[in-house]
Amino acid sequence: MGVTKENVEASLKAKLNPSHLEVVDTSGGCGASFVVEIVSEQFEGKRLLERHRMVNAALEEELKEIHALSIKKTVTPEQWKQQQEANQSNAAA
Repeated sequence: MGVTKENVEASLKAKLNPSHLEVVDTSGGCGASFVVEIVSEQFEGKRLLERHRMVNAALEEELKEIHALSIKKTVTPEQWKQQQEANQSNAAA
């Protein structure tokens, strides 16, 4: 059995304590490809590359079996809040 969405979520929750986490299995259920969107205070003061490395490190074991990992967003809670407010403003316009 390959890596499941739940495996990815559990590892990210345990290691990065996200306030928002979205994991999508884009492999059709075989666990070979995932898209991740994550909001964590641990990203504060970190550059994008460092944030992506943190996600990869949190998924070290899972990455041995995953074929593709797309990290869609790695933002701080404040950045997430600003993005959500901007999206709501654009939707209302």
